[in-house]
Amino acid sequence: MNKTSKIVLIPLMLCFFSMGFVDLVGTAADSMQTEFQLTNSEKGVLPMLVFLWFFIFSVPTGMLMNKIGRKKTVMLSLLVTLLALLLPLIGGSTLWVMYIALSLLGIGNALMQTSLNPLVSTVMGSDNLASTLTFGQFIKAIASFSAPLIAAWGATSATNILGLGWHVLFAIFLAIGILATALLGITHIEEEPIEGKPSSFADCLKLLGVPIVLLSFIGIVCHVGIDVGVNAHAPNILLERLRVGEQTTTDFKYATSIYFAFRTLGCLSGSIIMRQMSIKKFFIVSVVMMALAMVGLAVATNEWLLWASLALVGFGNSNIFSICFATALTSMPQKQNEVSGLMIMGLIGGAIFPLIMGFMSDIESLGQAGAVIVMAIGVCYLFTYVKQLKTK
Repeated sequence: MNKTSKIVLIPLMLCFFSMGFVDLVGTAADSMQTEFQLTNSEKGVLPMLVFLWFFIFSVPTGMLMNKIGRKKTVMLSLLVTLLALLLPLIGGSTLWVMYIALSLLGIGNALMQTSLNPLVSTVMGSDNLASTLTFGQFIKAIASFSAPLIAAWGATSATNILGLGWHVLFAIFLAIGILATALLGITHIEEEPIEGKPSSFADCLKLLGVPIVLLSFIGIVCHVGIDVGVNAHAPNILLERLRVGEQTTTDFKYATSIYFAFRTLGCLSGSIIMRQMSIKKFFIVSVVMMALAMVGLAVATNEWLLWASLALVGFGNSNIFSICFATALTSMPQKQNEVSGLMIMGLIGGAIFPLIMGFMSDIESLGQAGAVIVMAIGVCYLFTYVKQLKTK
C-alpha cells in the first residue's frame, strides 16, 4: 500500500467507526424495554426498525453509486446518520421519537454500508481486500463495544445532571460523526467512471441467480442476525440462566460489551491472521467457535461458562461478514456496486432474527433457549458455506 492510500484510509476508517453506530440499537432496545415497559416481542420490533431499511435501500443505493459516485453516497449516508443521532437530543425521550431516530439510523447505515466497502476497494484494489475490510470491521466494533459502556455510564447519577441519562450515547456519537463527515469531505479520492449502461433494479436482483452471490447473501443474513440477536438478548439470557433477581439486572448490561470486546479482538487479529492463514481454515475455526457458544448459551448455568460463550460467539462472528462480502465482491469485479447493494441487503437479518427470537423467547416453555435456537440455525448454515471458499 502506498503512502497516499494509507492517508486516505484514515477518514475511511473513521467512517467505519460511524458505521458502528448502528449497533447501539441493542443497547437502545434494552434501555427502552425498561423505560417504556416493553415485552420481549415489542423489544424485538426495535431492531427491525433499523435493519428493515437495509432490505429496502441497499440495492437502490448500489444504483445511486453508479450515478453520483461512491464518496458522495458515503457523504449522504453520514448526513442521514447525523440527523438520526440529533433527533433524540432535541426531540425528547418519547417512544415515537425513538422509532423515527432508529429508522433514520437504519437508512443512513444502509447507505453507508453499501457504499463504504466499495469505496475502500477503490483505494485498495483487490489485494488484501478481505483483511482491510476486516480491519474496518475492527474499527466499527470499537463503536459497537463502547455503546453499552457509554449508555451505562450515562445512566449514572453523575451524568444525569446533564439531563441526558443513557441518551448521552447519542451526543458522543454525534460529535464523532461530525468529525468523520468533515474529514471525508476534504479528502480527494479518484474514482473510475462506470462503463456501459448502469444496471436497473431488476438487473441487480438477477445477480442473486449467481450461486456465490446468493449463498454469500444468506451468509450475511445469518451473521447479522446472530450479531444483533446476541446484542439484544445477552442480558436476558444471563438473567434467565443464572436465575437472579431484577435488582442485579444492571450487572448484565455489560453482557453485550463482552460480546463486542471479543468481536473487536477478533476483527483485529483476523485482519492479521488472514494474511498468513487460509481464509477457508480461518472461517471453519470461526464457525466452530460460534457452534460451541450456542451450546453454552442454550444449556449453561454457570456464570463463567456463559461469559465464555459470549466471548466465543463474539470472536467467531467477527470476521464472517468480511469473508462473505469479499468473496462475493471479488467474484464479480465488474458489478461491485450492484453486488455490494445485494450483500448489504442481507443485513435484513438484523430485523428478521431478533423479531423471531423475541416471539420464541416469549414462549414460556422455551424462554431464552428459544432465542438461542434461532441463532443456532444461522450457525448451521454457515457450516454449509465453507465449501464456497477457496483453500488458499
